Amino acid sequence: MLTRLFGMDSSRARRLALGAAAAYAAVAVPAAAWAEEAAAPPVIDSGDTAWVLASAALVLMMTLPGLALFYGGLVRAKNVLNVFMQCFISAGVVGVLWVVCGYSLAFGTGNAFIGDFSKVMLNGVTLDSVVANFATPPRNIPELVFVMFQGMFAIITPALILGAIAERMKFSAWLAFITIWILAVYCPIAHMVWGSEGWIFKSGAIDFAGGLVVHMSSGFSAILAAVMLGKRRGFGKEPMPPHSLPLCMIGAGLLWMGWFGFNAGSALSASPLAGLAFLNTSTAASMAVMVWAAIEWLHRGKPTALGGATAAVAGLVAITPACGAVSPAGALAVGFGVAVISYAACTFLKPALGYDDSLDVFGVHALGGAWGALASGIFAVTLGSGIESNAQQVMVQLEGIAFTAVFSPAVTFVILSVLKLFFGDLRVSEEDEVEGLDLSQHSESAYGFASGSSFLPELGHAVHGHATSHATSAAAVRAS
Repeated sequence: MLTRLFGMDSSRARRLALGAAAAYAAVAVPAAAWAEEAAAPPVIDSGDTAWVLASAALVLMMTLPGLALFYGGLVRAKNVLNVFMQCFISAGVVGVLWVVCGYSLAFGTGNAFIGDFSKVMLNGVTLDSVVANFATPPRNIPELVFVMFQGMFAIITPALILGAIAERMKFSAWLAFITIWILAVYCPIAHMVWGSEGWIFKSGAIDFAGGLVVHMSSGFSAILAAVMLGKRRGFGKEPMPPHSLPLCMIGAGLLWMGWFGFNAGSALSASPLAGLAFLNTSTAASMAVMVWAAIEWLHRGKPTALGGATAAVAGLVAITPACGAVSPAGALAVGFGVAVISYAACTFLKPALGYDDSLDVFGVHALGGAWGALASGIFAVTLGSGIESNAQQVMVQLEGIAFTAVFSPAVTFVILSVLKLFFGDLRVSEEDEVEGLDLSQHSESAYGFASGSSFLPELGHAVHGHATSHATSAAAVRAS
């Protein structure tokens, strides 16, 4: 054809035709490959996915049964089932709300303060949706797995608050409170700290696994709730030691184990970063236990099991925001610091101010979380995005700490004030409190004595419940 049209000889025409074919192949073949690659779903890393799935299960174990046993062992025998049920209802309410709109409010695009409704009912989250993790280079996990993992964080956070108002809040009021609190407090803070549009995230703050989002938000809300509800009847006048320290110790051990999923799972990958978070988590907890025991030995003459369990949780709380950013030496410093701070808060600050934070949520979670967030800047070896020095990182951390310490209790005050208009009183009646919340709120008894009495005739001694403070718990147990 080319020969006839342009008078070319056949050999030249063949060369021109071959050149055109080659040029077409050079353009068309890669274009087809690119189109095929664009159409293919993103590659999912199976190892990372498996680790985050396992981590999500570990985080749920922190609430059920870890926190339930830890808190349940610390209250009086007549209230233990109420504590268990408060933990279970948190898993129920938050588990539903997270899918309906919580995930969207926390991780939807939104603005600097809260997400939008683009992912309500997990709209747009499909089998092919992915989230990039923190491996180097980043790899993908299914967004559905990320949704579930973050949902476990949302479940445990309001459950932490119950430790401050244990043994006196109506179950119906508790149910209404956590329903509103998770949407009005937790989701906005999670978005601000972890959402790509959140202002705390954009400032370069370090909160690897939830020092601000989980522990400070719940801890500062808890102390406000405890003050608004008022003290337990008999607080400061009669002994209230833990009814079962073995349950408390088992719960603390399960929390320690589950915390590996909480912290190392936050790398969203089976990676060296996850390994660092795993190591730092246990290191800080171990250090806190040793230091707390030493302080008790010097201050009281004997280390206590209650102190050991409390110290372990305090160490785990403090390392949570820092576990991916500090070295193991930094983790030791974090554990040392929180043991001193939380011991002082539980032993001296609480009696001095006279507030009835039943299970020391403020001293452990609020102050422990604040110390961990601050320590993240002091000891960071990996700084936040755009941060050039540890001094600058500390200032950014202080901004996040100050905001969370004001925002959480302020919104909690509004929530409880509104609920009080509907319920009249947020706490049970005096008669119900004396009888015990197991019977008055659930018509059940944990140990089979129908009256719910704190006296166990077959054992020949009284079981009074949680200590009014760590300073008096050991003597109270001996007195009982």
